[in-house]
Amino acid sequence: MSPFHLTRTLPEDAAGAALRADVHAGLTGSPKTLPPKWFYDARGSELFEEITALPEYYPTRAEREILLARADEIAAASGARTLVELGSGSSAKTRHLIAALTGLHTYVPVDVSESALTGAGRALAAERPGLDVHALVADFTARLTLPDTPGPRLVAFLGGTVGNLLPAERAAFLASVRALLAPGDALLLGTDLVKDERVLVRAYDDAAGVTAAFNKNVLSVVNRELGADFDPDAFDHVALWNSGHEWIEMRLRARTAQSVKIPALELVVDFAEGEELRTEVSAKFRQEGVRAELAAAGLELARWWTDAEARFALSLSVAR
Repeated sequence: MSPFHLTRTLPEDAAGAALRADVHAGLTGSPKTLPPKWFYDARGSELFEEITALPEYYPTRAEREILLARADEIAAASGARTLVELGSGSSAKTRHLIAALTGLHTYVPVDVSESALTGAGRALAAERPGLDVHALVADFTARLTLPDTPGPRLVAFLGGTVGNLLPAERAAFLASVRALLAPGDALLLGTDLVKDERVLVRAYDDAAGVTAAFNKNVLSVVNRELGADFDPDAFDHVALWNSGHEWIEMRLRARTAQSVKIPALELVVDFAEGEELRTEVSAKFRQEGVRAELAAAGLELARWWTDAEARFALSLSVAR
């Protein structure tokens, strides 16, 4: 079996402290917001897996299509000996890429979930003799310190997750990624593309109601972790296209006027009837916009691949 190492850079209580800070800031702000990262407890992760199989939700299939078709090209263009995956989860997306990177020495999955990293990392280490797997329990939106591994490095950030960051957050994130790279290292970035509004809205408001359950699950997380008394059935799921910002917004709309108690924060939050709580922004991109954002961070767009219907893109950019 190959070596498997795990390094924790987050304090044991980091998730709880971050949740308390995010909920307090988001529910006392105007408009009210909650970050989408809190969807993903065990139930939320199960629901998201269901979403990726829905006929309306194309991004996962489109990205997989690109990876299957272009993994060899990506591997040849990057020549990576170290692959770093941000938000790796089960590492399922990168298995095709790992197989194509014939000179790969080290895989560094980065995630906040130690259990996900351990399960996926040990499985990969067993499957691929000779591959060094060094997992990092870390928040990829914060400054990372990577293990000492051979170059060139390829940092992969897939799934279109970059679209969940607001523009200023994206700029800071891309700059932090650039800081990890030496000249000639590369970033493989997944971005969902601007397309017909009806296609986009259906992807976030499916007929079976799975995305609605996923959206409301954030309230269940706050209830369980902070002792809140949200009634998820008192809110409606809303998905809409913001054409000015070119992003999808997911919201929860209060059906009635209500007050929610959050004992862990000593906070009472009032909602007016019809008031909306924004839970996710999912930006959609155009190639020139991606090129400009990468350039601002010191990265040069080198390759651009889409699926057959040009719904989703993987871009390879190199550190300048």
